[in-house]
Amino acid sequence: MTPKSRRDDGRLKIAIQKSGRLSEKSFALLEKAGISLLKSKDQLLCRARNFPLDIFLVRDDDIPAFLVNDVCQLGILGQNTMLETKLLDPQTFGGLEQVIELGFGRCRLSIATPNDMSYDGVESLAGKTIATSYRGLLADYLARQGVAADIVTMEGAVEVAPRTHLADAICDLVSTGNTLISNGLTEQECILESQASVIQNNGMQDDLRALSEKLLARITAVLRAENSRYIMLNSPVDSLDEIKAILPGSQSPTVMPLQGRDDMVAVHAVCEEEVFWQTMEDLKARGATSILVVPIEKMLD
Repeated sequence: MTPKSRRDDGRLKIAIQKSGRLSEKSFALLEKAGISLLKSKDQLLCRARNFPLDIFLVRDDDIPAFLVNDVCQLGILGQNTMLETKLLDPQTFGGLEQVIELGFGRCRLSIATPNDMSYDGVESLAGKTIATSYRGLLADYLARQGVAADIVTMEGAVEVAPRTHLADAICDLVSTGNTLISNGLTEQECILESQASVIQNNGMQDDLRALSEKLLARITAVLRAENSRYIMLNSPVDSLDEIKAILPGSQSPTVMPLQGRDDMVAVHAVCEEEVFWQTMEDLKARGATSILVVPIEKMLD
């Protein structure tokens, strides 16, 4: 099947990472969005049973090329990879657009130095050699800081560069920071906060754009539901305004009378911010009773 015939079969195409930290969560997200998948034996292509969607499983570095060549219309990719690709080749990849931040795959791109290296701000890197897999992002950051340093590109094991005297410092992705600690490195400068996002090309046909908008609406609904809670409680009438003000991220909660009670009302609210124990304790302190917080499976405007 040629790329052209794939584009013309009326099915939306999305590229996701074949393996690694984003793959499992990407599959879980699509399944929560109601996509039932039929996986192929070679695991290079999955087809949805109940939605006109095909999923290409590729290396994360290849996802931007799949989009700009119109093999796929959507991709799930770390912001660090997308921005690096656009910086290195803006003419080819500059038109890629981020449409949804997904909230998982969080990490940061940071500069780290050996524990015994004297460091007094980013100016300390002037004239030094820095090893990284993200030449574009690092060069852009150093230029904005007015620091001239040499950059050595490495595709893996960047953290060993100072120990092997390949570089004075490194710029690499950091999640927990444990890898830096185990290699005698100290995180000094965060140059990018990154997470997974949905990206798209803007040249898709109208029928595919309609499918894309439908899928993106489902994904948005899943993300809203994951970050939201439904709160039910009984509130004294005299404290109602205070209690409504405490509910996190709530807009226009539903207030209903309680049978046989003139002094109490029932309050139901969708809270689009995290509900902490402190929030519940504050509600209780103002007279709220029977406080119930439940997760929301789906939420669509």
